[in-house]
Amino acid sequence: MSNSPTSDAKTGTKANPANVSRKTVDWQKIGLAVLAPLLAIAVAVVITSLVLLISGDPIGPVWKVFLSTPAEGMPATILNDTAVLYLSGAAVAIGFRMNLFNIGVDGQYRVGMFAAAWFAGNAWLPGPLNVIVAIVVAMIAAAFWAWIAGILKVKRGVSEVISTIMLNSIATGLVAWLLTRTATSVEGSNATSTKRIPESSHVPALPFWNTDFSNVFGLSLLAVVVGVLYWFVLGRTRFGFDLRTTGSSETAAVASGINVKKMTLTAMVISGAVAGLIGMPQLFGNDYAYGTNSQAGLGFAGIAVALIGRNHPVGIAFGAFLWAFLNAQSNSLQINAGVSPALVNIIQGIMVLAVIIAYEIVRRIGVRAERRKVAQQLAATPSPVAAQGASA
Repeated sequence: MSNSPTSDAKTGTKANPANVSRKTVDWQKIGLAVLAPLLAIAVAVVITSLVLLISGDPIGPVWKVFLSTPAEGMPATILNDTAVLYLSGAAVAIGFRMNLFNIGVDGQYRVGMFAAAWFAGNAWLPGPLNVIVAIVVAMIAAAFWAWIAGILKVKRGVSEVISTIMLNSIATGLVAWLLTRTATSVEGSNATSTKRIPESSHVPALPFWNTDFSNVFGLSLLAVVVGVLYWFVLGRTRFGFDLRTTGSSETAAVASGINVKKMTLTAMVISGAVAGLIGMPQLFGNDYAYGTNSQAGLGFAGIAVALIGRNHPVGIAFGAFLWAFLNAQSNSLQINAGVSPALVNIIQGIMVLAVIIAYEIVRRIGVRAERRKVAQQLAATPSPVAAQGASA
């Protein structure tokens, strides 16, 4: 291929193709990208410190607890919670990228986890095959629950916020009723649960041997798989482009020939399918049954995690880890700082608020900087009328 200079049609100057293809680094964009999380952290620290000051709690000891090394055994707990929260955050983020506010992840995950526990507990299939099919059952059940909200939106125009809130309540009641029909009593306890999954279908912990991470659930790897697929499908495929376009502007999507209703329904179903994975690491790694003592509220935590992570696969991982870390430190907060563990909930809420405030401030700074840049470029370019007058 020749590297000879080529002529510019407007100016008549010659340009080297090598220089034309060279991309310039947008330092302003990079600076704003770095500024946003730093500002979010600063805002969170300031507001949290003010809350501690107003409530009369010690500021220094509280931050000392949060910045201290987790107690023995807690690193594995933090990683387990991070994986679960990542799955929840990814399920919510898929809806966010489509401009859908899927609050129903909590109900979808309950339905999916119960379906998987019921299927695996009956042991119709042997060993690992029982696990694989149970995971598929969980995804299908949760996707169906999300599909109800999706079909209501595209066929009847029902807001997904309203429908998913109602579906959460229905899911809670439905699963509780199904539990009474299928569950067995736990010996020595008032709790009830589905049949215990046979030992041959238990998923062992990851092979970290005798370290602080020796109890990390094997199915935590689902979070890694979902993260990679999330990045690839939304960022590198035509489907992901259509989904993001529809989420940004339905008018532009229609002009591009995208079937908005089909895309809305598809996004809800995928979001629900991912929600069905939330309970799998805990179910096959520790609980081995679904019952009245199973963990709840993970779907709502996923909303906060997705907001902190700005719907980015790496950002969601950071948000999930931070959320899990704060949860793990809540007990130390009471023991070492004499502060109620409930303070963690306040701090988590402040973090979400700080991220929203910081990114909005940085967005406005970026818009103003872009306007100034365009104005300077226009001022430096002579108008066609002035150029003609000068030539005459």
